[in-house]
Order: sequence, then structure tokens, then C-alpha cells
Amino acid sequence: MFQQHYPSITHPYQFELNKDFNFSAAHYIPNEDAGKCMRTHGHTYFVNLTIAGDTLDHNGFLANFSELKKLVHGQFDHYLLNDLPQFENKIPSTELVAQTIYEMIQQDLDQRPNKPQCLQVYLRETPTSYVIYRPKEHNNE
Repeated sequence: MFQQHYPSITHPYQFELNKDFNFSAAHYIPNEDAGKCMRTHGHTYFVNLTIAGDTLDHNGFLANFSELKKLVHGQFDHYLLNDLPQFENKIPSTELVAQTIYEMIQQDLDQRPNKPQCLQVYLRETPTSYVIYRPKEHNNE
């Protein structure tokens, strides 16, 4: 993976971790005004998660890097996103994939005793196109 600099978010937490990984998946946007994206096509998505908090777990981690990757990679890698239950009533645009990744990660983090927060999901779809999803409750901190 190439070295990347991501937009940072201001927050009040003492610790911040960032995890990079990728997954390959296909999707289509089922609307005529989506142009070429109406046809099934694939991407190698590059993901960066920004996780923050004040309390570390018993290992001295906010969250285990490999567990964060497994949560997303295991659900999305080498799938047609339109067929997944996470997108049953949603179109898997890059924006909604980023939001879904946030929801998956935060749901897992909420189960941890140290309660870290996912502040940002950066999702690159192509070398020239990416989306950043930030939950509203963290936008102004």
C-alpha cells in the first residue's frame, strides 16, 4: 500500500489510531442517470479508519489493528456489494459504503469496555476519487 496522508479531524481525545487496508469488490448503481456506473464493475477500495479515545484496553490498545481490518475485509472482500444484506435497501455508492463501514466499526467499538470512537472513514474507490464519512456527532468537536 502506498504512503497516504489523510485529512485529519480535530478531537479532544488523547489517543488516535489510523488503520489502512484494502478490499476488492464489485457494485453497480441501478439508475440510468448513473452513467457507466449502472453496469456491474469492480474496484480495489482503499480504507483508512480513524479511531480515538482516552482509555486503552488491557493490551494497551484503543483497538487491535487486525480486528478492525477483519470486520470489514471479511464482510466485503470479493463480493458484489449489491447482494449483501448491509445494502438490502440501499444503493452501494461509495458514500453509503463508507457510512456502512463506519456503522459496522462503531457497533463493534461500542461493545468494548474502553469505548473508543470511530471518527472518520476514508474510502478511496479509484486513484482520483474518494469519500470521507464522519458521523455528525464528531464533526464539531
